[in-house]
Amino acid sequence: MEEKAYKVMSRSGALNITVGVIAIVFGIAGGVLLLVSGGRLLAAKSKLLF
Repeated sequence: MEEKAYKVMSRSGALNITVGVIAIVFGIAGGVLLLVSGGRLLAAKSKLLF
């Protein structure tokens, strides 16, 4: 019985680490895209007319 609980906890821990790494990667990628987009907007600021 204890071995089954140990296996479930091990799989759960591995899944949590995997999801955490994926979230970090997507967060960094999203941040880079936002920085690039903001830089392009700032570069084109003088061309915008309101």
